[in-house]
Amino acid sequence: MPDPNEPLTRPLPDLGAWTEHFRRAEIPVLAQTAEAIEAMRANEDAVDANAIGEMVAHDPLMTLKVLAYAATHRPARMVTDTETVTATLVMMGITPFFRAFGPQPSAEQRLAAQPEALDGLHEVMRRAHRGATFALAFAVHRMDPDAPLIHEAALLHDFAEMLLWCHAPALALRMRAAQRADAALRSAAVQREMLGIVLNELQQALMKAWRLPEMLRRISDGRHAEQPAVRNVRLAVRLARHSAAGWDNAALPDDVADVAALLNLSHAAAFQLVRSIET
Repeated sequence: MPDPNEPLTRPLPDLGAWTEHFRRAEIPVLAQTAEAIEAMRANEDAVDANAIGEMVAHDPLMTLKVLAYAATHRPARMVTDTETVTATLVMMGITPFFRAFGPQPSAEQRLAAQPEALDGLHEVMRRAHRGATFALAFAVHRMDPDAPLIHEAALLHDFAEMLLWCHAPALALRMRAAQRADAALRSAAVQREMLGIVLNELQQALMKAWRLPEMLRRISDGRHAEQPAVRNVRLAVRLARHSAAGWDNAALPDDVADVAALLNLSHAAAFQLVRSIET
């Protein structure tokens, strides 16, 4: 196996190899997250789980890192999952959090020599935040008691792509160039051709390997597409992707129609709602 902390320049042989490589690799976080953790560490007595949770929730990679750590270090006495970052922090405790998470490596440091790749990572993260905002608004409209978990699932929806930008930037750039050269190319087809896997398969394998909360895995799994929470997340992510460059994408009328069906609204009311969420 290649060194998990050295950039990959060639695809790995199969899904198992990709899963093991990413499972062993250090997850970098945003530089602003790394700085915020150190500022909080210096004043540990003044912070609580909510303050740390809000900081972590601004960074999908740190969110993933906390959930993966907690799931793989869960005490035997715990029989249920902690499904959100804040609940995880309450269970973990403030001092153990700072002990478990020392000074963090940043994506900005890792990709300093590849600014295009860093731009690619930031683009995926912006889309993730946009999708999470839509997902939370839809969940609140539906009065779903799992709204915080739905927000988290949307935020993490494309975490495998984020990890690819961090750990295999040359491959990620090659895939992006292929899709820009041919807009008709489907993402899954490009991934299969250039990586030998589909990122969604890798994501599900990593969630299982890290033992992430069962409900989070289910909400993120397209095989449960009939469930309202799954529809909520998938539709929010779709809408975020299609509206990222403006509201003239040809796919948006269908997205809005699906929002209307999910929320039991007219098409006009659904369109007004999604535009109001953005502002």
